[in-house]
Amino acid sequence: TWFALDSIAGFDIIEKGKIDSSINIGNNLYRQTITITCFDSGAWVVPALALDHNGRSYLTDSLPVSVAFINFDSKAPYHDIKDILPVAIADQTYIFWAIIIVTVLSLLILIYLLRKPIARISAPEIKFKGSATAYETALKALEELRAKKLPETGQVKEYYTGLNFILKEFLTRKNGFSLMEKTNDELSLILKEGGMSNDAFISLAQTLRMSDAVKFAKFIPGEVDNDQSFTIFKKSIETLNN
Repeated sequence: TWFALDSIAGFDIIEKGKIDSSINIGNNLYRQTITITCFDSGAWVVPALALDHNGRSYLTDSLPVSVAFINFDSKAPYHDIKDILPVAIADQTYIFWAIIIVTVLSLLILIYLLRKPIARISAPEIKFKGSATAYETALKALEELRAKKLPETGQVKEYYTGLNFILKEFLTRKNGFSLMEKTNDELSLILKEGGMSNDAFISLAQTLRMSDAVKFAKFIPGEVDNDQSFTIFKKSIETLNN
C-alpha cells in the first residue's frame, strides 16, 4: 500500500508524479517523483513515510532540507522599471480565414466518418491440422525443447521464448482464439481467471515475469531456475488442460 502524501509541514507540493513500476533483476521496482517547494528559510525535514506490504509496515528515510535565501547585495543599484514599448500590429486577416478553412474541413471529415458504416471485426477462430490434441502437442513440444539443451549452449533467451510460445499455442488451440500476440502481463490477467489454484498461478506468473526479464533485460537465470521454469510451464499446461 503506497503512502498517501497530501501535505508536508513547511513545504508546498507542486506536483506528484505517477507511480511507475519496472522489473529490476527479477524484482519489481517502484518509483514516484514528488516536486516540492519552500519559501521559509531554516532547517526542515521531509518526514518518514509508511509503506505497507504483506501485513507489515516499512518506513522510508526522513530527509533533512536546509532552506536559505539567495545572497543579495543591498548596496547594488536598483533597475528602473522600463517604459511601455509600442508594438506594431500586423495584419492577421489570413489567420482568421485559415481558422475558418480548417474548421470547415474538420466538420466535413467528421460528417464523413460518422456516416461511414463501421466494419464489425471478430477474432478469427484458429484451427490446427492434425489429430493430436493441444495437450499432446504441447507436451511433445516441451520435450523437444528440453532435448535441444539451449541453456547449456548459452541460448537462454531462445529457451524462454520457446516455453512462452508453447504455452500460448496450447491456450490458443484449447480456447479457439489467438493468444499469440498477448504480452505476458496480459496473459497473466487471463490465466488468473482460468481456474488455477492461487499457488499454481503465482508460480506461473513469477516465471512469466522472469521470462520477460530474460528476453528484455538480459537477465541470466541459473541452471536450477531453468529446470524449475520448465517444470512450472509443464505443470501449468497439465492443470489448464484439466
